[in-house]
Amino acid sequence: MKPIPDLTEAIKTGNRALATEATQRELDAGNSPQEILAALVAGMDDVGRRFKANEIFVPEVLIAARAMKEAMAILEPKLVEAGYEPLATAVIGTVQGDLHDIGKNLVAMMWKGAGFNVIDVGTNVPPERFVEAAKEHSAQVIGLSALLTTTMPAMKQTVDAVNAAELNGVKVVIGGAPITQSFADEIGADGFAPDAASAVDRVRDLVGV
Repeated sequence: MKPIPDLTEAIKTGNRALATEATQRELDAGNSPQEILAALVAGMDDVGRRFKANEIFVPEVLIAARAMKEAMAILEPKLVEAGYEPLATAVIGTVQGDLHDIGKNLVAMMWKGAGFNVIDVGTNVPPERFVEAAKEHSAQVIGLSALLTTTMPAMKQTVDAVNAAELNGVKVVIGGAPITQSFADEIGADGFAPDAASAVDRVRDLVGV
């Protein structure tokens, strides 16, 4: 697929006006939705790389993600028409008892930007709701977020519920300020991500893309 430098740059810099203008221009010029998506994903991949390297921070990532979101609003109907299949479907939410959503929202936007279909079930989500959503949308991944140490047990309850439901290899990834790899290992989660960019890499590894 040919690169579309200005569209990729629009995402890297969070230029919403350019992102939407370039997306529409490329569609009008007859370029395939898949080529346009590849240019958008390249921009978000660069954002993720710089975020992990501490070259940019959460505000810049949010600005880039919003530019991506507005471009995708134009592109998604064309992707559907073209029969595009996302890399995987991921359900994401903040666990029961926890109403914090900034980290969860950031991961959701980064996953969308990487080409995943993301089902956001919100905050204060009980274990059975994660299971229901995974079944309903045939998800391959469930992402659990928690900011409060007091809600960490809800992560274990959710992992246990997913295992009990026998969801055919659905992977559970956890994250949040108090979460560690050792805690992920302790509760039987399939993966841990310390930040939103790492969450993209972790899910790519888990689903083999």
